[in-house]
Amino acid sequence: MDVLTKEQRHKAMSHIKSKDTSIEVTLRKELWAQGYRYRKNYKFLPGTPDIVLTKYKIVIFCDGELFHGKNWQVQKNKLLRGNNPDFWVNKIERNMKRDHENNQKLLSMGWTVIRFWGNDILKNPRQCVKIIEETIFDNFEDDFFDF
Repeated sequence: MDVLTKEQRHKAMSHIKSKDTSIEVTLRKELWAQGYRYRKNYKFLPGTPDIVLTKYKIVIFCDGELFHGKNWQVQKNKLLRGNNPDFWVNKIERNMKRDHENNQKLLSMGWTVIRFWGNDILKNPRQCVKIIEETIFDNFEDDFFDF
């Protein structure tokens, strides 16, 4: 197994995109095709959501499985056997904590939060849009019958 120097690892990690990732673009294209208009990387809300449907007060995050801790116990055990395990475990646990805190802030501000895993978006973006549409309908229905 090749071990990267600190500089090589830094260079490799600096090429990991935080905006306009393939999962975000895939979901945005499907939303656009279905007629939904949105804001992207909306920095005026906690966590800078990847996609925001301001009309419906819905924020959407497109999370990568590794960096956001999908199946965390399994992933954690793998990371503990790899290179620099303390760094990676702490980094991902901080990400998970930050995600939870941002969810709570957004909810307290009256926003609906939806998080999708990257692989789910890539496998079936239409299903993700269907979940968003169900959320819109549920929110609309609550407002419609709240009189």
